[in-house]
Amino acid sequence: MPSVPLPFVGALLLAILCARLIAGSEPGRRITPPLVFVAACTLDLIVVGLRWSTDLAAIRALQPVVAATLPPLAWLCFAGLTRPRRRALWPHLLPVALVAVLSGIWTLWKAPIDGVLAAIFLGYAAALLRLAARGPDALAAARLDDAPKSIRSMRLVGLLLAGFALVDLAIALDVALSAGRHAVLIVAVANLIALPAGAWAIATTGLAPPQQPAAPMEAPQAKTAQDDEPTADEDDLAEDQAIIDRLDALMRDRAPYRDPDLTLDRLARRLGLPARRLSAAVNRRLDRNVSQLVNDHRVAEACRLLSTTDDPVTRIMFDAGFQTKSNFNREFRRVTGTTPSGWRRDRRGAGDGVA
Repeated sequence: MPSVPLPFVGALLLAILCARLIAGSEPGRRITPPLVFVAACTLDLIVVGLRWSTDLAAIRALQPVVAATLPPLAWLCFAGLTRPRRRALWPHLLPVALVAVLSGIWTLWKAPIDGVLAAIFLGYAAALLRLAARGPDALAAARLDDAPKSIRSMRLVGLLLAGFALVDLAIALDVALSAGRHAVLIVAVANLIALPAGAWAIATTGLAPPQQPAAPMEAPQAKTAQDDEPTADEDDLAEDQAIIDRLDALMRDRAPYRDPDLTLDRLARRLGLPARRLSAAVNRRLDRNVSQLVNDHRVAEACRLLSTTDDPVTRIMFDAGFQTKSNFNREFRRVTGTTPSGWRRDRRGAGDGVA
């Protein structure tokens, strides 16, 4: 009975994931960075499977080039959520071009290519982990409901890229010690384990930023140097409190937290502020990020609806601005210490609910 190399099985699973991403995408937004990344992972596994089962020179030359595309694509998936402006793509093509040139000069398992690949993976891993360390407010163009999960996925992908760098170094060591006898097996196992995990993390995180309609700006202010690098002197702290007061008034009067597509950028525009300035004020004065603050308001609204209506919990979840049940339950428990159903039951048991 003929056997199918395991990388081909992984490639088939990722191809199914690609099809699901296309089927679930909005019209006019079929080609997204997550879809391109998953497609590249699929191609990489196919190339690894061919390398496993054949020894064609073209496959040996193609494999490192395909691998070199993965770190830039992973970075672009998350970088699009930091700011809505367009970013230059050509700098991310340079590492791929360098590996392509080296691949055309040396055979696949030569140390120079492995060293270059390790540097590429480590560089992008460091960039992702550094961005993740800034917290959910770093993703100003992401839905506030998705930002914490996106940060967790970013950390996972960053660690996976760092792991790939170690794999490239292990290949270089294998070349030096045993003429690359185990290199194909090392690559196949590493790709089979890490690529599906990274692809799934990126595909299921909700990395597509919401459409950004023009939002009204209130009391626009001139941008100053402190907007880029906020300081914490007395004047700034007083201005921070003024921003918090304006934010509280906006939340109370217009309830923007009920918008499930609310982003830090959109909220900041409604206040006439740069996103970083709003984030800094919330962090300094309230010791939390904007995502947590907005979710506090959403939970308060959910508590009000649980007490005053007989609506199902799921409907209340959407009315309060949450998109997913898991995030709703997690944030509700963080704020109240119990579940939505438990909160409603306790209030009615105490005689405070609807008769």
